[in-house]
Amino acid sequence: MCGRFALTATPDQTAAFLGLAELEEFPARYNIAPTQPVLMALAGPQREPGSNQPDRQAMLVRWGLIPAWVEDTRAFPLLINARSEGVLQKASFKTAMRHRRSLVPASGFYEWQQSGSGKGQPYWIRPRRGGVVAFAGLIETFSEPGGSEMDTGAILTTDANAGIAHIHDRMPVMIEERDFARWLDCRTQEPRDVLDLLKPAEPDFFEAVPVSDLVNKVANTGPEIQERGIVSPQAEKPRRQKPGADENQMSLF
Repeated sequence: MCGRFALTATPDQTAAFLGLAELEEFPARYNIAPTQPVLMALAGPQREPGSNQPDRQAMLVRWGLIPAWVEDTRAFPLLINARSEGVLQKASFKTAMRHRRSLVPASGFYEWQQSGSGKGQPYWIRPRRGGVVAFAGLIETFSEPGGSEMDTGAILTTDANAGIAHIHDRMPVMIEERDFARWLDCRTQEPRDVLDLLKPAEPDFFEAVPVSDLVNKVANTGPEIQERGIVSPQAEKPRRQKPGADENQMSLF
């Protein structure tokens, strides 16, 4: 699963990485959460011969995909992730996989290692060499009852690689820069033609840094949430004892 991520690169760095025209200014975002606006890149209109304009375009979408056929959004789950293993069969993602594949720029993502009854130890998982990565994304435009439209999106996930499997069993699909064009090409590349891209990153590509539980709160949006820290395990609550009972005495109840 990918439930939080960050994009701290500058607009110029992000645009150059994705092959986009100049992006509008935006601040570093250290704690991007579901339902918030997310920057995605997708293939643009076909260029005229001789044009030197980028053939990709940027779009802000709500993180949480809503398929076009949904009637009541209140009764529909928030689809922030799409499991790559069944993405061609899942009704919620089939259309977007065929027509609106995208790239989601990120500086890294967060994951929680669960143990016991506590909230878990959060990790900031980032490329060892720094820089920006691109997660595989899907975009769906949802028409609201009033006639307005809302662009929504999800991030594809796959099995975690050996480097982070001890933290969580899933991770975002990362598209290599050499594969950007093929992934985004929905005109000539059928969904089945790009399934080979939906694989875990190399085991040593990311490094996982334990951080404090500041990241747990969406309101915390500063760089301090990426500082190294350990969450103390919560003490187990003592069991209530019946009046007059001896804790050393066995009981049937």
